[in-house]
Amino acid sequence: MDRIVIRHKDTVAAVVAEKKYFTAAETAIQDQRRLLEEYIEKDPAFRTALHPHPVPDDAPRIVRRMAEAASRAGVGPMAAVAGATAEAALRAMAEAGATHALVDNGGDIALLLDRPVIVGIFTGPSSIREIGFRVEPRPGIFGICTSSGTVGHSLSFGKADSATVISADVALADAVATALGNALNMETEARLQAALAEYGKLPGVEGLLAVIGKLMAVWGDLPPLVRTKVERKGHES
Repeated sequence: MDRIVIRHKDTVAAVVAEKKYFTAAETAIQDQRRLLEEYIEKDPAFRTALHPHPVPDDAPRIVRRMAEAASRAGVGPMAAVAGATAEAALRAMAEAGATHALVDNGGDIALLLDRPVIVGIFTGPSSIREIGFRVEPRPGIFGICTSSGTVGHSLSFGKADSATVISADVALADAVATALGNALNMETEARLQAALAEYGKLPGVEGLLAVIGKLMAVWGDLPPLVRTKVERKGHES
């Protein structure tokens, strides 16, 4: 497998795939960004909304995907931008013939696997670190998305060092990771468990992992946790 970092405006996405599929990913990222910017020119509130924001049925697919995911998670649609963009890039590579590829858009990862991979979870200043998932192949595209209130420049109202969500819907995983991170506003076991119970009930959410300070909690169906070296990644705004 080859690796490239695609930079386009605010997007900094690491792509792992056969080199021949990189152009499809780059083109998709550029196209989706253009469609999103064109829509925001007509509906500026879409970019600034902190709560679900309705969009028309004829809006671009990426706009509708973001709005739907945000509505289900109870956050603004831009909370799903990185995941939706990563998913679009990966889908373009899959349509071009890729069977094993990953797009890591600032910690929001879209995956299509035909062999196991290790996905590291960056936990910032927490004493719980160097952890990751051993992820086995599964049918179709899915997402592992992480939000943080202590790492990166993405907007968060919580104090989570890491709020990670797994879902077959990458945009939903991104939006719910933001919502979970917002909910983790204190370092207590009770707050952790309450937040996981709340967002774990959402249809489409498969598993959650949250780290805040010295505490970690998990919910649902997660891949096995392993020790792995984890490097800090940037975050799309």
